[in-house]
Amino acid sequence: MKLVYYTGWTFFRSITKLLFRIKISGKENFPKTGGFILASNHQSYLDPPVVGSWAPRLVYFMTKAELFENKFLGWYLTNTNARPVKRGQMDRQAIKTTLDIIAEGHGITIFPEGTRSTTDQFLAPKAGIGMIAAKANCPIIPAYVNGFNRLKDCFFGKTRLSITYGEMIPAEWVMEQAKGKEGYNAIAQRVMLEIRKIKDTQAVK
Repeated sequence: MKLVYYTGWTFFRSITKLLFRIKISGKENFPKTGGFILASNHQSYLDPPVVGSWAPRLVYFMTKAELFENKFLGWYLTNTNARPVKRGQMDRQAIKTTLDIIAEGHGITIFPEGTRSTTDQFLAPKAGIGMIAAKANCPIIPAYVNGFNRLKDCFFGKTRLSITYGEMIPAEWVMEQAKGKEGYNAIAQRVMLEIRKIKDTQAVK
């Protein structure tokens, strides 16, 4: 039911634009067609729906499986492009779901850090994003979100709520990396480096 997805899409866009004057940059960096990974730093529970709703293409995201145990919430999440993942273990079904989404030509939002950072500092990236990118043979769009952990300050104009989508890491580069854990880690490190570059560029403006 795409009506549910686009209702949520409109809601999050409207709230962040009208109340928090969000600034969006870099939407031209998305591929026009084909599957991709949207890789963002992680500050808030709001990151998945908001980062995805401002993307110029339809995207999916993974969320903890426990939330799907409630029938209504599970129905809503499924129809807003969320898919379950069992945290703290190797969830092979979630990996297959992610690869299927990319193979079907859609985007999937992945947070390389694996969990929310409680400060403005980045956490070390997990190799999982590298594994997914390598198995899917797809490009990666790095994204930097700012201010979602300080919405009160954004509302009063003390800081700027923003999402910046960076230049695409091409699939060709991904596939050039070593196979296995070493290559997966190299991809994850590159993704976080690109996200950091976006942050540093904004800091000097």
